[in-house]
Formats: sequence, C-alpha cells, structure tokens
Amino acid sequence: MKRLSILLWTLLFTFSFSVAQARSITDALGRQIAIPERVTHVLCSGSGCLRLLSYLEGQEFAVAADEMETRYEKFTARPYALAYPEFKKLPQCGEIRGHDNPEHILMLSPAPQVIFKTVSSHQGTEPDKLQKKTGIPVIAIHYGNLDSRREELFQSLRIIGEVIDKQQRAEDVVSFIQTRIADLKKRTAHIPDSKRPRTFVGGVAYRGPHGYQSTEPGYPPFAFVGAKNLAAEGCAGKALSKHASVAKEKILAWDPDVLFLDLSTLQMEATASGLYELKNDPAYQSLTAVQKNRVYGVLPYNWYSKNYGSILANAYYAGKILYPEEFADITPAHQADEIFRFLVGAPVFERMNSAFSNLAFSRITVSNNGK
Repeated sequence: MKRLSILLWTLLFTFSFSVAQARSITDALGRQIAIPERVTHVLCSGSGCLRLLSYLEGQEFAVAADEMETRYEKFTARPYALAYPEFKKLPQCGEIRGHDNPEHILMLSPAPQVIFKTVSSHQGTEPDKLQKKTGIPVIAIHYGNLDSRREELFQSLRIIGEVIDKQQRAEDVVSFIQTRIADLKKRTAHIPDSKRPRTFVGGVAYRGPHGYQSTEPGYPPFAFVGAKNLAAEGCAGKALSKHASVAKEKILAWDPDVLFLDLSTLQMEATASGLYELKNDPAYQSLTAVQKNRVYGVLPYNWYSKNYGSILANAYYAGKILYPEEFADITPAHQADEIFRFLVGAPVFERMNSAFSNLAFSRITVSNNGK
C-alpha cells in the first residue's frame, strides 16, 4: 500500500512538474535537463555536493541531506558544516557518497524541485536511474579538484549557479580560487630549486584516517607554493593527485628537511595515529626534521571529498613555514578565516582547530631528545 501511494505521488509530481517546467540546462554529463523557471528547493546527493551549494550561498535551498551531513562527529573538518550546523537537522535522504533512498526523497516536504548529484566516471547512469525513480530532475555535476580537474569544479559551480540564480556568485567563487592560487604561485616563482626545502606530508586521509605513511604526491598546498614534495619522486606521467602509501624505509631514505602532519590522522586510535608514530617510532625519531623540531600540523582537507578552503589555507601556511620572507605579511590563522569567511560565510578556523588539539598551523614537538 505504501509503495502504491508513493507511485501515485510520483505520477502526480511528474505531471505537475511537466506543467511547471520552463527552461533547460546542460549538466556535467551533457544531458539536457528541464527545470522550473525559479528553483528554491534542492537536494544535494553525494560527496562534496552540499559544500558546493554552500559556496554559492545556497544553503537555505537545501531540503534534506545524506547521512554524512546529519550524523554526529567528534571530529569535524568540514568548514561548511561548522558554518551551517542547521544541516544536521535536515531530513535524511540516503546514505553517504550518494546512496540515495528514493522513497525518503519522495516523502520530503517541501519537495526538492531538482536534485544535484556528484558523479564519478563510473556513475554516469546513476542520475538517470534516480530521476526515473523519483520523477525529479537530477542534475549531474563533477566535483573536480584544484589540479588537473579544476575546470570541472568551475563548470559545476556555474551549473549550480545557473539553476539557483546565483550566476554572479559562481563567477566570484571561481575568481576567488583562481586569484588565491595565482598569488601563492607568484610569491614563490622566483625561488631557485636549491633554496626549496625537501618536504613530506603524512597522515593524509583517504576514505578515512591513516597513519603517517599516507600521503599525496600532488599535495595541492605544496604544488601551489612550489615545494619540493619528495612523494612526487618517481611519479612522472602518473596522476599526482591520487592517494599514496609510502614505505617507511623510503621516508627514512629521503630524510626530509621539513615534515607536515595532516591532523585527520588524530581520528585513529591513540597508538595508530601518525602523531603517535612520529613520537614513538625510533625510526621516525632519527629523521633530521624530527631532531631539528621542524614538524608542523596542517588542517585535514580530504573530508567527505576535498575542502577547497582548507587546501588554500594549508598552502599559505606551508608557504609561511618554507619561505618565511615571501609570506611575511601572512598570519596563517587569519588568512584561513578570510578564506572561510568568503567561501562559507563564517570564520571557523578556531572551532575546527579545537577539535584537533589546537595543533593546526603550529610546530609539533615530537622529538624525545629533550630539545
């Protein structure tokens, strides 16, 4: 009986929508989608989707969220979630990473006029399936990144902006990101290779927390300031933005000048985190950076996909540590809040940092040699 009622409701909604539809947009998969002239109620499905809506100041349009956005978290490293705690009170429409529940979606009140759905290369048919089950227009977007898929990110921002009438805000966000990256690169472009410290960042999250061997060869904060990322060695011709796990022996052989610790690793059990490893593993204790007290904490950035504001903030901090003269005018925490204030409407650095023992943008003493 319940399924029959839902089917009838779907047919009624589809009929009503067909009368109201007034324009067509092209989504990231090249699909032509008919949508209402004015859209004020939307649903975001999939990793990072609600973040992009927040960047465009469209948070009030969200009528539901997936399980990741509504559950309690001891650790929170998503700036938009801190800025808009009301997301946790939204009705739940599915599980994490875009595993939607069509029946729950059909019971929403108010009903979404459109569904934005982040899709990867192997999910090309998912928007059509969800649209068929709900009768609601599903607009596919690619989440992209700040490396080789930056234009995909910008395209998605523009698609969302077109749908919710935030075109100018979309252009402002695109310009903001481009301007910050250009500023970071300009500050360090003149530095000779011999003056660039050899660096490594460990503890990088990938579908959950990891120990210190977890890294990213194309770590964007390093790329933007021209840091010599040792994990990128031997990766010529490969996708640098992919996660990698480096053998401990390799890190010891590199003996980096400076170490950074992605604080997402603190989610792990005490004896498994990258911080514990640096403090207690005799091999790591032998590293020059540990002995010279050159270990620094950075914000988690890969948390339900990439938090672009945190990437930019980490880049300014990395630049400050590696090239202090070129970043003499930068106070990293203030810079982070300036970025967060623009992207998500609130200065959330201190709140986020407090969840990670206030170790972000600070020197972390891990040596046991008494220094």
